Amino acid sequence: MKDFLYSKLVRSLVLAGGASALMCLAGCATVGPDYVPPSLKVPADWHAALPHEGSTTNLLHWWAGFNDPALDLLLRSAESESPTLGQAAGAIAAARASREQAAADLLPKASAGAGLTRSGTSRLDNPNLPAGSTSLPASATTRSGGLDASWEVDLFGSIRRSEQAAMARLQARQAEWHDARISLAAEVGSEYINFRACQVLLQLQQRNLASLRKTADSTKAAVDQELMAPAESTLAAAGVANAQASLRAQRAECDLGIKALVALTGIDEPGLRQTLAKDRPAIPMPPELDIRSVPVQLLSQRPDLVAAERSLAAASADIGVAEANRYPRLSLLGSISVSHSDTQGSGVSTAPWSFGPSLSLPLFDGGRLRAQVASARAGYQTALANYRGRVRTAVREAEQALVRLDAATRRSEDIANAAAGYRRYFDAAERNWTAGGINLLSLEEARRNALQAEQADISTRRDRVLDGIALYKALGGGWQRTDNMTVAGVSQ
Repeated sequence: MKDFLYSKLVRSLVLAGGASALMCLAGCATVGPDYVPPSLKVPADWHAALPHEGSTTNLLHWWAGFNDPALDLLLRSAESESPTLGQAAGAIAAARASREQAAADLLPKASAGAGLTRSGTSRLDNPNLPAGSTSLPASATTRSGGLDASWEVDLFGSIRRSEQAAMARLQARQAEWHDARISLAAEVGSEYINFRACQVLLQLQQRNLASLRKTADSTKAAVDQELMAPAESTLAAAGVANAQASLRAQRAECDLGIKALVALTGIDEPGLRQTLAKDRPAIPMPPELDIRSVPVQLLSQRPDLVAAERSLAAASADIGVAEANRYPRLSLLGSISVSHSDTQGSGVSTAPWSFGPSLSLPLFDGGRLRAQVASARAGYQTALANYRGRVRTAVREAEQALVRLDAATRRSEDIANAAAGYRRYFDAAERNWTAGGINLLSLEEARRNALQAEQADISTRRDRVLDGIALYKALGGGWQRTDNMTVAGVSQ
């Protein structure tokens, strides 16, 4: 009997569900707008100059082109230890669970339960009744089990729209993880370049201090021999003190860079210092960038834009969910239970069951559901404005990075020539001063000019690499879509 009723319930649900599905195919509608990627007008070509006329290597392997083992180690460590990437990965897991939950709502649901109850009545008026008395209280044992099942027929697409929204949000979270990864790599790379440039500047300051001390010693010897005025020795000592202060400030800047890299990579400071000390301080030069992609292609190349577009798709699906909630909802409900009660050796078994459709229709809610639709439409307009703004920002960032990189490239040769010229002039002035041809003030002016020119040369070389990293980030870091995300439509 129990098996018969159970099979009857399941068969009834399946048959009714199939009939309802056929009814839905014949007359059901998915309400709300069908998402269409927005059409945006962006330039077809870059207006800024393309470095090396766009003949370059692939962005996907750009960091490896530095040929710097220390940088590779820092990038790997940062990615494995980053709290930011950990948060982004957690967001992906949560979005995936939400999508699975939305998909599960399309399927029938069933739950089972079982119970055991022991009941009876205790005598309180005369607990000292003799054994075998017919007045002893009776007791009963009841065993029960049941199965409940339900299946909501998605008449107007509320569940399907919810699944669409959940999938789009999952894709957005995945793109955001890639965006966080690119930003992290750019930040680590920039801090590393700043640190290497700081080390080169530190070496320059050390050489300058050593040169000043040598000049100060020569000046003091000349003053002691009354070949120079005492003021010359005072000027030389002042130059040494100023150089020492600059050297201490430069060393502090390098220490700050170490602290920043420790925070980004999670490597302990002694180990990081040991790693960075293995190589001679130098500013590594990046490979050329692949910028043949025009602004139109940039929209599918930057993960932050993909995330914004997928969020827009989710907002569109939310409108359909809100619209569907204003229409009737049809569910198929069924239950079966089996109960056996045993009282003083007499047993009674029952197997009640029920099955039928349930229809709910919102009649009056004070405008709450209509307000939910308006809220969903407003959310879509907000997401659309955000997407459009991000597209404009992306094109602007890439154009500005191109201009900065081009400017740094063009001026680097001039500044390098200037630094070499000032250094040659200082070497000549130092020989002339040793021979007594010029005074110490003229020598120090030549030294200061040479120092400033060399500092500018180092800073320009650093900026050129930093501008290359900025362009790498602006172009999406070489990330490419490998899933079935919808590419936003763009008109030129």
